[in-house]
Amino acid sequence: MSGGDPIVAPRGAAKRSTEELRALAERGTRELRSGSADEASPAEVVAWIAANVDPRQAAVACSMADAALPHLVSADIPGVDVLFLDTGYHFLETTFTRDEVARTLDVRIVDVKPAQTVREQDAEFGKDLFARDPALCCEMRKVAPLHRALDAYEVWFTGVRRDEAPTRANTPLLVFDERNGLIKANPVAAWSFDDLTDYAAAHDVVVNPLVANGYPSIGCAPCTKPVAAGEDPRSGRWAGLAKTECGLHV
Repeated sequence: MSGGDPIVAPRGAAKRSTEELRALAERGTRELRSGSADEASPAEVVAWIAANVDPRQAAVACSMADAALPHLVSADIPGVDVLFLDTGYHFLETTFTRDEVARTLDVRIVDVKPAQTVREQDAEFGKDLFARDPALCCEMRKVAPLHRALDAYEVWFTGVRRDEAPTRANTPLLVFDERNGLIKANPVAAWSFDDLTDYAAAHDVVVNPLVANGYPSIGCAPCTKPVAAGEDPRSGRWAGLAKTECGLHV
């Protein structure tokens, strides 16, 4: 599939209105006790979504650092769409993990591609835009494509965890995503990195080989470095730059 080709459309009925989805997110926040000492477990969050949203209107965003989130969601929503942001800059290990997720789990992988291939972007903006303007590169290759892909869904699941960085410390279990116009579910927000790896081991789900080599957070190859023991898990992303987020979760 070349850059800019449309992704496969979601399979559900017409999307509910912004007002309806915002109200549903607010109700879910209350019922799941988000942020409280006894907030819902990851499995309970997924079950709540499955009970309140047409399963065909749900999507999982996955960076392919591991298959824990797709495995968790597909237990209640078999065949769920898993959105993979195919930026054109991924490690080979990441594309391997993507293929293993497609092979081993009851999910439907949807490749989400930018409007331009890397070659086309280089021709218009110059080679290695990521090194000169990483924010613009992320916007074109991640943020804008995901925004387009999410348009017809009612909920998207993310693997954002509160322990990953100070910018994520207050992540709720459920929120209405104003920018993208749908519910955003963060079922593993309370998990630690150890919780994540323990879940993967317990359920024998694939983990990107880079994780064992010092990459707890994995993005595009040119902008991701290994992390030393004890460092912020996301300190290897855009190392040496002030940038800490690609823009998907801010």
